Amino acid sequence: MFGQTSTTTTTPPPTERGLEDLDAAALAYAARIEGLPPERRQEARDDLVRFALPFAGRLARRYRGRGEPLEDLEQVARLGLVNAVDRYDPERGSFTAYAAITIVGEIKRHFRDRTWGVHVPRRLRDLILEVGQATAALTSELSRAPTVAELSARLETPEEEILAALESAAGYSPASLNAPVGGESSAEFGDLVGESDNALESVDDRVTVSGLLHRLPWRERRILAMRFYGNQTQAEIAARFGISQMHVSRLLSRALTWLRQAMLADAPPAWQNGAAEPDPGKTRISVKQNGDRVVVEVGGEVDRDGADQLRRAMLEAVTGQPSEVVVDLVGAGGFDAGGIAALMAGRDAAERTGVPLRLTRVQPAVRRSLTAAGLAPARD
Repeated sequence: MFGQTSTTTTTPPPTERGLEDLDAAALAYAARIEGLPPERRQEARDDLVRFALPFAGRLARRYRGRGEPLEDLEQVARLGLVNAVDRYDPERGSFTAYAAITIVGEIKRHFRDRTWGVHVPRRLRDLILEVGQATAALTSELSRAPTVAELSARLETPEEEILAALESAAGYSPASLNAPVGGESSAEFGDLVGESDNALESVDDRVTVSGLLHRLPWRERRILAMRFYGNQTQAEIAARFGISQMHVSRLLSRALTWLRQAMLADAPPAWQNGAAEPDPGKTRISVKQNGDRVVVEVGGEVDRDGADQLRRAMLEAVTGQPSEVVVDLVGAGGFDAGGIAALMAGRDAAERTGVPLRLTRVQPAVRRSLTAAGLAPARD
């Protein structure tokens, strides 16, 4: 209308920017957006943000040198500035003070949420900053790194808290598990970290079973080892011992049943051979006179307990100066080191007295053991 002039409040030009005109620019922005449509308000908002960017940059630079790149801090400060512009209310006071509080709060939140690799109490984090500043000052004064006692005296803080702060500072930026160990090795730190051992819970069971296995007869122990450690079939085991596959199956079933019962009992039960068949594992020695020769019949498993019995029987047979001593091993299922030593003792005694000694009717599995020990059985 005639006689009226139109006035528009604008943001000061860039050449007039400074700390003293941020409040004026904010007031001009608030007056400018009054009555403007939303699309025009966005333009005014962008002008104020660009005008205040140097202010946000100065606040960000106060926190440089604390382990975070300056570019990241400036980005966080700009985010705080945008939030301050969006929430600004002229009736609540100075925009400069409000923007400073908002920007600094965003920067501190960034340090709290994005930098510390582990949770550290705020009191301790503040002490870490003080220790860092005191360390720099004392290093300049003393021309060397300060001791914990010197830091404690400068900050008037107990040495225990100084040590806690120094140790906790390592949690600010922990090393990555994917970082190389060093040198020419391709290993990473994560490769040096132990993992949970899923088999740890079975250690007690393994130790218990190991002790119980020694209570089994030699043949049962051998069959279990061949089946579960050697991965041999029942048919292969039967061929090694010269028995039927069904017999091997019965021996395995009986041994495993006894082991399960012994594992669950406070005291291992006695080894039961069953009433249906005699114990094939018990050492059986019998000496028979057949004319002018002596036949020593051996049955069962000749282990440490039966070795002395076999040794005495062979020595007595040789001492009688027969024309020949025949050791019949048709019923022998196996020999351990003690049993083989007993046979060797009988052989040596026969050689000293000049009595012929012959091992006959040897099972295939036993023949291999005796041949390996230098006791060549006669071929039947």
